[in-house]
Amino acid sequence: MPLTAKIALVLDMVARAGRAPYYEQTPQQARAEYEKSASVLEIPAAPMHAVEDLQVPARDGSTIRARLYLPVEPQWAEPLPVLVYYHGGGFTIGSVDTHDALCRMFARDARCAVFSVDYRLAPEHRFPSAVHDAFDAYAWLHAHAAGYALDVSRFAVGGDSAGGTLATVCAVLARDAGIAPVLQLLIYPAVSAHQQTESHARLADGYLLTATTIQWFFNQYVRDVSDRDDWRFAPLDGARDAPDFCGVAPAWIAVAEFDPLVDEGEAYARKLREAGNEVTLVRYAGVIHEFIKMGSFVDEARLAQQQAAQALRVALGTGD
Repeated sequence: MPLTAKIALVLDMVARAGRAPYYEQTPQQARAEYEKSASVLEIPAAPMHAVEDLQVPARDGSTIRARLYLPVEPQWAEPLPVLVYYHGGGFTIGSVDTHDALCRMFARDARCAVFSVDYRLAPEHRFPSAVHDAFDAYAWLHAHAAGYALDVSRFAVGGDSAGGTLATVCAVLARDAGIAPVLQLLIYPAVSAHQQTESHARLADGYLLTATTIQWFFNQYVRDVSDRDDWRFAPLDGARDAPDFCGVAPAWIAVAEFDPLVDEGEAYARKLREAGNEVTLVRYAGVIHEFIKMGSFVDEARLAQQQAAQALRVALGTGD
């Protein structure tokens, strides 16, 4: 089907704004631009019982910022399940602030705590820093769950775009560490080393996320071209030291019809299924990359949010 009427309007508004593309800016300028624009089409921020910014230790002695959302007062006798969430942004832009409304929605609608991880960004922190930060934060929260009245047996992991990459990698690492989540919630994940699919060619320009922007993001993140062959960069086709994908957490995967990443997201769903894993794949028609953060304007965004929250409720045991 064609673009939805509202997505077409979004693309027209972006074009009329005449902003310089990220690849013509410095990473610092691109971050500031994204921080200003990220909430324009977001749903209102849901009220929480408590929101706490935390400092989590990283393996290199640094600290990682994270934000814990509690939709209700935690009860020590009935600890809350939790979603560990990684924001998108090509490993270069984005933060817990740009994804605040989305994380609040998950906390409210899935009836769980949400732990949003502000992993360190490239180019200041190149691959595999984001992977290390993502898993260090997950493992730290798992080890300290009781102190926050969180249920260690009901962890989920999720993310959008580059955050989806981190989420699916962490699902494998957590399985190997014996602290596997019960669900991986992957929203248009970036999982391929080389952008050679039909959707990358067909949607290379004009649909918000362009081929040039993707390469600019990845060039900020990788140290050299060999990093693209590491499975932690490209879980779909990374050959170097690739693990077995059997027995990872069930996956709920959302892809967008007019997203260059749509083919690789669907291919990754097939890869997980072929390894014997349970996978739910939902393809949203007529929409583009980043659409799930357009819930105040785009009907499909609200539908995707509702369906993602429902998948979390089922996996975490907080209702159907």
